[in-house]
Order: sequence, then structure tokens, then C-alpha cells
Amino acid sequence: MAERECDLIVIGAGPAGEVCAGRAASRGLEVALVEQELVGGECSYYACMPSKALLRPGELLAETQRVPGVAELASGELDAATVLRRRDEVIHHRDDATQLPWLEGRGVELLRGAARFEAERLVSVGGERLRARNAVVVATGTAAAIPPIDGLAEARPWTNREATTANEVPRRLLILGGGAVGVEMAQAWSSLGSTVALVEVEDRLLGTEEPFASEEITAGLEAAGVEIRTRARASAASRGDGGRITLELEGGDRLQGDELLVAVGRRPRTAELGLEAVGVDPAGYLEVDDQMRVGGSDWLYAIGDVNGRALLTHMGKYQARVAADHILGDADVAARSDLIGSPRVVFTEPQLGAVGLTLAGARDRGIEAQAVDVPTAANAGASFIGRNAPGTSRLVVDDGRGIVVGASFVGPEIAESLHAATIAVAAEVPLTRLWHAVPAFPTRSELWLRLLEEYGL
Repeated sequence: MAERECDLIVIGAGPAGEVCAGRAASRGLEVALVEQELVGGECSYYACMPSKALLRPGELLAETQRVPGVAELASGELDAATVLRRRDEVIHHRDDATQLPWLEGRGVELLRGAARFEAERLVSVGGERLRARNAVVVATGTAAAIPPIDGLAEARPWTNREATTANEVPRRLLILGGGAVGVEMAQAWSSLGSTVALVEVEDRLLGTEEPFASEEITAGLEAAGVEIRTRARASAASRGDGGRITLELEGGDRLQGDELLVAVGRRPRTAELGLEAVGVDPAGYLEVDDQMRVGGSDWLYAIGDVNGRALLTHMGKYQARVAADHILGDADVAARSDLIGSPRVVFTEPQLGAVGLTLAGARDRGIEAQAVDVPTAANAGASFIGRNAPGTSRLVVDDGRGIVVGASFVGPEIAESLHAATIAVAAEVPLTRLWHAVPAFPTRSELWLRLLEEYGL
């Protein structure tokens, strides 16, 4: 088998891998990027991009129905076929040709195929071996986890991939899991005409977020016609000869549908990489330090979902910059915002935008924290989004240090309001200084003025 050298090998061409490869190559390294599926990864074709394409039409319709003068023009129904066609345009019909010029422009060599470790710094791809002079970066991401429920795997359930790329609207869709994927897909397919039932084993949806966010998003989904069952555990699943799915719950209840989406978590894509050859356990997430090095290695890095620190596209790209800069010789670079500082958005109606700690999370860490709450619509700018729109906004304040350690905003189209909170949390801006950042009138950013006034500034 032929062998050749390069400076850096990046395994996985999703957003994290692309950014790492491009950053290193643009600064002079000879980089090989290995991908066995599509350049752009899960986010571009099966997650972030197609899901938002499915969600945006319903979000826009909901806003028009709140605004007098426009509401009269809205029929109340979406053209599902057109929405699905537009979704296909957004994901380029799952063709990655448009992604390639970005790599070519930075001098990144793309290798198509499955990568496997042969020895330290040595990776095989197809019929050749690549040896890295500097480092190897694993950026292979995650896949949907299928829990060991009797008959579930044999029932051929949807994962996020099928849910975001389906070409027909199921008459009845069952969803197992009330996290971000579950609630977003419940919102999307309900808006396109499905009758949706969502099953969650915990006592509320989005259990890691603020309780008020769970309550308000649950209310929004129920208003859209979604049946929500919490404290419900699936015990078995089957698909009949006619294609119908039956989901059995503990206690004897049965739900039937045309499709079943399993959205209960993710698993790292590590099993087929041959990590055993370099002394790394392939069974789980690749634990890394703040420079993204696996096990303190001086040559092996892991970025993005595969390291389990923050399963979010934007945080994977952040980690990619950290890893690339460390490989390039910046010994002091370190990730500091991809754990409790991660911003996240749930694109339901209403939306949730959150960053940092919840109130409970802050107190669990021993922080002298208090919550400051105001209605999201309690400002002049919100009136243009629609009068009496739902939602609550919260700052979690560390009283001892006088800084914001967390924020959650629930409301229509609130995601774009999140970045100011991300800056406040990441930069640890003192509240006494934040008070001098005056929001423009009449914009929704006046939320910050209301929140600081409620705190007592």
C-alpha cells in the first residue's frame, strides 16, 4: 500500500472538520481532509439546515396571523409540497459540489473514503496510507442512538436523517424523545399537516432548560395540535405488514402512526476508526483537554460532536479554531466557552434561545444566583412581532460577582436576540457596565433594559 506524508490529517468533513482544515491550510500547512459521505456533514444535509427550512414557513405563518393587516391575507395552511421542494434546494439535493470550492480555495486536499488508524500519525484511506508530520484531528461527529426497546430497530424507525429529508408528509407521526430534535420535528411536521404524538420519559420536555421554557414550548406545541405524553416509557415497537407503526407504552397504552421518529440522543462515530491501534478506546466519546487533545496526546485531537463537550455545530467550529491554532504553534490557546457557555436555540413556536447556566444549574455549582424575569413581549419593539406574543425572558445573575452567568429567552423569532447575552456571559461583563449599553428604541433589544431595571439597576 502506497504511503505519503502531509502536515495534518483531518478525519471528517462536517463543519468542524472543514473549519479546522481550512484554517490550518490557509496558514501554510499541507492538509488532507478525509470524508466518506458528504462534505458539509450532518448539519448541512440532515440536521440544522433542512430542519430550519422545514420550520421557517410555519414560523412565518404564525407571525403573519398575529399582525393585523397581514393576518387577513394568510390562509392558515402551508403548501407542504413547496416547502419540501425548498428544503431540497437548501440542502442542494444532498450534493456537496457547492462545498468544494471553499476547500480548493484554501488548498485543502479532499480524500473520499473511510479513514482507519494504522499506527501513530498513520491513517489508511482506500488504497493508500497517509502519515501526518504534525497531527491527526478526528471530527467524525455523531449518529442517532437507537435505544434497546423490544422490536424498535426492526420497526425501521426514522432518525433525524429521515425526519429532515422525507418527501411525503406522514398522516400520523409518532416521536420518541422530547429534546431539541423531538420538539422541532413535532413543530415542523405538525405545521405541514401531520397529526403528531410526542412521547417523553421525563416529567417535562427540554429537561435541561429552564422549567418555564419547557412549559411555554409545551403550550405552543399543544396549541399546534401536538399530543404530548410525559412520564411515558416505551416498552416495544413494531411495524405491521401495511407499514403502520405501533408503539407500546408501559402501562398498556398503544400509539399507532405511519412513521416513528426516534430522537433520544446521539452516539459518537468512533467504532470503525481503528482507534485501538493508537491505544484509544473506540467505545465512547473521545475525551479531550481544552486544547482538544485526546488523552494529553501531542498529535491526536478530537473536535465537534465526537468529543461530547457540546453537541452543537457552532461549538464544533469554535473547537476547530482552537485545535488548528494549537497545532499551528499557539501553546496558550484553550477553549473556554464550549461547556457551560454554549449558546443554543430551539426553533419551535415560540423559540427558545439560551446561553450559560440555568438557575438550578448555577445553584448546583454553588453560585449565589438569582433569576430576573420579564415577559418577552414587554417592550415596544415586540409589539411589531405581534401583540401579546407568548414568552418569558430570564437572566441568571451571580450576585457575588455582579455578572450574568446564564440567560434564557422564549418568544417568537427570539433567536437573534441571543448573541448579546452570549457576549455578556462569555466576557463576564459587570452588570454595572452592561447598564451603559443602551438598547435602541423601538427594538426588542429593550428587553435588556427591562431585565436590568427588574434587577434594580
